[in-house]
Amino acid sequence: MHYDPHYYPSASRRMVTFGKRGMVATSQSLAAQVGVDILRKGGNAIDAAIATAAALTVVEPTSNGIGSDAFALVWVKGELHGLNASGPAPKGISCDAVKALGHEEMPAHGLVPVTVPGAPGAWAALSERFGKLPFEQLLAPAIELAEEGFAVSPVASQLWESAVKRYGQYQAAEFIPWFTHFTSNGQAPKAGDVWRSPDMAKTLREIANSHADAFYQGSLADAMDAFSRQHGGFLRKEDLQAFKPEWVNPISIRYRGHDIWEIPPNGSGLIVLQALGILESLDDQSTDPV
Repeated sequence: MHYDPHYYPSASRRMVTFGKRGMVATSQSLAAQVGVDILRKGGNAIDAAIATAAALTVVEPTSNGIGSDAFALVWVKGELHGLNASGPAPKGISCDAVKALGHEEMPAHGLVPVTVPGAPGAWAALSERFGKLPFEQLLAPAIELAEEGFAVSPVASQLWESAVKRYGQYQAAEFIPWFTHFTSNGQAPKAGDVWRSPDMAKTLREIANSHADAFYQGSLADAMDAFSRQHGGFLRKEDLQAFKPEWVNPISIRYRGHDIWEIPPNGSGLIVLQALGILESLDDQSTDPV
C-alpha cells in the first residue's frame, strides 16, 4: 500500500502504535527482536534497552559502537532519572599536545579525538540500579549474533560502505585494524551477506562476565592503553579506571501543555529545550513545528 502524506496531510501526526505487552523501537529489526525477547523472558524496559543497545553495536557497527557514549532518561515508579555516560577527554591531552602532532584543529577521526567510552559503563550502571535480569543474560543475544553471524540489512550495508570510503582516505597505521576487523579484503559486506565477528563476541563476553570492569580496569583496558600508546593516542588505562557514569537531574521546559525533558549539559538536549522555548514565546498556536 502506498502512503501519500500530501493526500493525508495530518495522518503522519495521528499514527500511533499501541501495545499491551511492551514494544521496542530501533533502526534494525534484529536488535528490536532482541529487546522483545528480553521482555518475554521477564525483563523490564531497562533490561530490554540494554540488550538492544548491545545488539546494535553488532548489527550496525558503523553507527553504534562499544566505544560509544550513552545517555539515558529512565521513568521508574513515578520518578524520572537521568544518566550521563559521556566519557571525558584523556588527562594527558591539551591544545599544545594536539598542535605538537601537527594539527591546527581537532581531527574528526583517528585516536587523537578519542574520549573515554561510556556505553559499557552505562549498561552496567543501568542494570545494577534498575534491571531485573542478570547482566550476563542481557548481553548474551549480542554475543550470539556476533558469533553465529547475521544477514546484513540494506541500510547497514550502505552505512558500512560509507564508513569504508571515509576511513579509506587515511593512510595512518591506526586505521588498519578497523579494516582488518570490519571488512573482507577491504570491502564492506553487501546486503544479505552473513557477517560474523568473533572478536566482538569475545569483547562483549568479557564485558558481560565482569559487569564492564574488564573494559575499564582489566584486559580490555590494557589493550586500549597499549594500542593508544603504540599509535600516538592520548587515552590511557588510568583514564578508563577513573570513569564513572554520572546520575543527573533531568531538565525540562513546558511546551504547549507538555513537559519536555532532556539530559542537562554536556548533553545537547538543552538545544532542543531552547528551540521549544523560542517557539513557545511566539505564542502562535497556528505555527506547525513539524
